[in-house]
Amino acid sequence: MDASETYFYEPAAGHGLPHSPFNSIVAPRPIGWISSQDRAGKLNLAPFSFFNAFNYTPPIIGFASNGQKDSLHNAEATGEFCWNLADEDLFEAMNETSAMVPPEVDEFSLAGVSPAASTVVSVPHVAEAKTVFECRTSQVIPLVTADGAETVTHVVFGEVVGVHIHRSLLRDGVYQTSHARPMLRGGGPSTYFTIRSENIRNLPRPA
Repeated sequence: MDASETYFYEPAAGHGLPHSPFNSIVAPRPIGWISSQDRAGKLNLAPFSFFNAFNYTPPIIGFASNGQKDSLHNAEATGEFCWNLADEDLFEAMNETSAMVPPEVDEFSLAGVSPAASTVVSVPHVAEAKTVFECRTSQVIPLVTADGAETVTHVVFGEVVGVHIHRSLLRDGVYQTSHARPMLRGGGPSTYFTIRSENIRNLPRPA
């Protein structure tokens, strides 16, 4: 690539653009719609844009909490949380739970969704979600810079100990990602993407 055609910046010095391109480049990202509860049973429901899967066996997922948020405290204190699929039908509800509200506000009620009892963990999940992971917290890791300085972010990892899948999303026993219509976080302050079956491209791995 010709250097004259490249925009370069060092993050520590600022990007010099109207909006940081970092989140736009690492995109789209699955949404970590996390339900949790504190020791007293107070429910919390919040979306995280830094979320993904990290291990096959046992299955482990993780989300990054930028700051000391209730989801982080609850997952660490109780050792449990749930991930809930935010699909197109639940898009607006998921967005409602991103509001900065006092701890006493019940985000389930705020978003108009219902808590449902989980099977393995004590934390309820979103009843309307067509796919749910019940998780036990396995690690909470503070992120540090290359120089070892602490950041404000902690990554919460959880082992998936229970999986709920709506039968409509299984075809011949295979989970249909495009049919699930997951909402995915993109760049910009309010940009999201979704998956369509017409965009599927199968690419077998080399032998």
